[in-house]
Amino acid sequence: MALDVKIGDVVQMRKTHPCGSDRWKVYRVGADIGLRCLGCQRRVMLTRRKFERSAKRIVPSDAGE
Repeated sequence: MALDVKIGDVVQMRKTHPCGSDRWKVYRVGADIGLRCLGCQRRVMLTRRKFERSAKRIVPSDAGE
């Protein structure tokens, strides 16, 4: 499943973050994907392969933040 993500996209992940949110905003795209939690603003970096396995869906822009 190759996801076409861009900077600024909101992604719903399969597992929830310890803060309770499962939505993340993409801030970096490349070999690694940079994500910012929309619940607590924590930043993480995932390899593209791990990101594509963990991502559930890209949230439409009108239902984002």
